Amino acid sequence: MTTLKPANSFQEEFGLPSEGARTKVLDFMEERVQDFVRHSPFAVLATSDTEGNCDASPRGGTPGFVRVLDERRLLLPDVAGNRLFQSYANVEGNGRVGLLFFIPGIEQTVRVNGRARTLDKTETETLQAELAVYWHDDNTKLVQGLLIEVDEAYGHCPRALKFSKLWDAETIEKNKERPPTS
Repeated sequence: MTTLKPANSFQEEFGLPSEGARTKVLDFMEERVQDFVRHSPFAVLATSDTEGNCDASPRGGTPGFVRVLDERRLLLPDVAGNRLFQSYANVEGNGRVGLLFFIPGIEQTVRVNGRARTLDKTETETLQAELAVYWHDDNTKLVQGLLIEVDEAYGHCPRALKFSKLWDAETIEKNKERPPTS
């Protein structure tokens, strides 16, 4: 049996990851990860520019709005929004992205990290992306898309969502009745 050596100072201080944590990170999306993405109506897209300035952007639509093309590629359509385009500017300069997928009421999440490139509207439509959202306004239209080549993909444990009670019905109702922020 080979003993793993710590890869960084944090592992030196706090210990190595468990066998399960080490083996769950794959360089492709296994079927259960693909299935989670197909059922997810919400994701957070993380990007950074060439200097490391970060941006995290919420993305949403009907389940499957992020299209699984195969075990190594995702297509993320872009719906017209605030026209700041921080994520797209970051992708043009850096190309590295992270996605965190959620399904309401499910405490697990899925993480996908990889390399992205911008597709124009025609290229996005050619890959059969469609605008799939529950709510429409005058600006709801397909603008472009991101083609994401997967470097890492894995299911993530429910601890953070349990710690936060994110899906707790009582907490949700209380926040609706008396929003904690104005």
